[in-house]
Amino acid sequence: QQQQQQQAQRQQQRKTALDLVEAERQRRCIVTFSNALDNMLGGGIPLTKISEFCGAPGIGKTQLGMQLAVSVQIPGCFGGVGGECVYIDTEGSFIASRVEEIASAAVHHIQGLVDPGSEEECASAKDFQVETILRRIHCFRVHDCAQQLALFHMLPEFCTTHKNVKLVVVDSIAFHFRHDFDDLALRSRLLNGMAQSLLNLASRFQLAVVLVNQMTTKINMADTAASRSHLIPALGESWAHASTIRVIMYWNNGKRHALLYKSPFMREDIVSFQVTADGIRDMFVEEEQLSMGTDFTATQLAACDAQESESKRTREEEQ
Repeated sequence: QQQQQQQAQRQQQRKTALDLVEAERQRRCIVTFSNALDNMLGGGIPLTKISEFCGAPGIGKTQLGMQLAVSVQIPGCFGGVGGECVYIDTEGSFIASRVEEIASAAVHHIQGLVDPGSEEECASAKDFQVETILRRIHCFRVHDCAQQLALFHMLPEFCTTHKNVKLVVVDSIAFHFRHDFDDLALRSRLLNGMAQSLLNLASRFQLAVVLVNQMTTKINMADTAASRSHLIPALGESWAHASTIRVIMYWNNGKRHALLYKSPFMREDIVSFQVTADGIRDMFVEEEQLSMGTDFTATQLAACDAQESESKRTREEEQ
């Protein structure tokens, strides 16, 4: 009987390429309320994947996280996933009153989409209210790396009892691990274990994991003075493999831009967006203003390319 159970488990784990293709076609996404961002990502933030958003302070990473905490609750009849959110706040940047503003704008938007002749839409819109939205965002304030690791360990149990959780936001993933560790080898092991647990969580419970990451300055003494220092995502080269999707957010000519740097199913692209009183929205500008700009291509983009090359060399040496 035990052998039969093991064989059944192996059959459940084995999937053909056709199975995976059909699963991708049925993949649901969480909208960002920016059509440009959604199109760049292939429809929004995909379930079962880890998406990482990196950027300097003030670029809108936390605003995006709070927007997604609201957007994940959009009912299915309006193109949403109708789920709940776990929001892990490591920096104390989660502002409930700001989430209330974003939720109010989302409610107003959904009410404008209701077809009076559809009972399902009318019932869903009636349930999609600000108080209900706030009640379905489960916030955890984390004060150090030990609490963060302990919380990640209990997430599977929490998602088991809260079966409608479809999004986990970690804002930010790097904060405690940049300040509390002198042993870099131990930090790498803990981060790799944390990334694996989040990947298993996303796959097991069919939810999206969104990680907010900071930027740090890397100094390369071998380069010329003009390119000696540049910004790269925090936590080093090994962490670059943790996420399925990586987006770098940056300023250019006073406007916010997002670069899709890493994605298994979408090409590299750059779009602009803005943070408004209602949340994340599109920025309507002329096409020529959407170019990457010399201030980014000469620094962050080159740094990310160098980071990816260094990571590949590291993997080859390990093999």
